[in-house]
Amino acid sequence: MEYKDYYKTLGIKKTADKDEIKKAYRRLARKYHPDVSKASDAEARFKDVSEAYDVLKDKKKRTQYDQMGSRSAWEQQQNQRSSYAGSPGFGSGGFNQGGNSGFSDFFDSFFQNGQPSQANNGYGQRRASAPPESESATINLSLDDVFNGAKKTIRLPSGESLDIKIPQGIEEGKKIRLKGKASSGGDLLLKVRLNKHPDYTVESKDIYLDLPLSPWESALGATVTVKTLAGSIKLKIPAGAYTGQKMRLRGKGLPGHVAGDQYVVINILTPPIKTDADRELYEKMEHHFKWNPRKA
Repeated sequence: MEYKDYYKTLGIKKTADKDEIKKAYRRLARKYHPDVSKASDAEARFKDVSEAYDVLKDKKKRTQYDQMGSRSAWEQQQNQRSSYAGSPGFGSGGFNQGGNSGFSDFFDSFFQNGQPSQANNGYGQRRASAPPESESATINLSLDDVFNGAKKTIRLPSGESLDIKIPQGIEEGKKIRLKGKASSGGDLLLKVRLNKHPDYTVESKDIYLDLPLSPWESALGATVTVKTLAGSIKLKIPAGAYTGQKMRLRGKGLPGHVAGDQYVVINILTPPIKTDADRELYEKMEHHFKWNPRKA
């Protein structure tokens, strides 16, 4: 059996701490993951790296591995293990009743009280490695990108540039999954964050737009031009409109299986006084209406 120097496999010193071991594993797992690497021996190298990490990351397993002693002692244990694997009493049903004490001692010392570790089964064969962990990141998008759909170029944790498609109508907080693009070789999850828009606010798939009106437009009614994400439209304002009133534009929000709506929120503004004539007009209105807006 070939002696496996787990420290050499990960490219670290025997004095390496937990963080150094983890950092080395992530770097090599990203390099040799079969879904990412083009190397012909990528799968074998990835398994070796995972095996080394499985032992060295665990304090008890690492201590047991270090206590095996010299390389020759380790090879002796491996050869002993191999010889018992080929003996007549070793099969899928269990161990033979005699002459296997050497293997049992090795089994007990290496596998923690006779129980196989998560990475091995009772016969010393490798189980499938645990799948690489997913990682999360944030992607900032404009409202126009989300409304129209877009293609964006992002930089992955590995330093690689990647073109991705932004789904049309994706909501803030949703995640875009990039399979196998995390530094660990797992999936990279991009959480959508919308940039602040100068005109609109967004709630789920609905959007809101403040619409300033003059006192006479709100009192008499009017037809005004209103912006939407799909372009400007003409909107009829009913007579007697008031500040805070919402007018619904069905289907003018973010697209989707069920499109959102746009809400136009009315905000009545009064013109500033700039001349004596302006002041005189306001005074005439005061005497004409004799109206107290706070009376109600």
